[in-house]
Amino acid sequence: QLQLVESGGGLVQPGGSLRLSCTASGSSLDIYSIGWFRQAPGKEREAVTCISSSDGSKYYEDSVKGRFSISRDYAKNTVHLQMNSLKPEDTAVYYCAAGFVFTMLGGCTDTDFGSWGQGTQVTVSS
Repeated sequence: QLQLVESGGGLVQPGGSLRLSCTASGSSLDIYSIGWFRQAPGKEREAVTCISSSDGSKYYEDSVKGRFSISRDYAKNTVHLQMNSLKPEDTAVYYCAAGFVFTMLGGCTDTDFGSWGQGTQVTVSS
């Protein structure tokens, strides 16, 4: 059974960087499409970025385009989320999720994914 564990969260100053990792056990991540989602207090969970295992397409939410990047590390069965130029509004619990999605050209939603990690807190504050 696929299990996902996020790591790499923490406290960072505005303008700083963090790299989140989503490491899988129980199955190879190669066959799964992966999404990173976040949920801030009092707000709904939203998709940050997703990558398809089928056509390699990626989706980025508008507010993170040019600042965040999703990538796979096949050797470590891990997907990374590189976050640069962080802003206070990026503060949230970040979750990774796995599912079977053919393409991300139309975006992604949490209903596309069936396996979820426990989340990691990211706080951007001076």
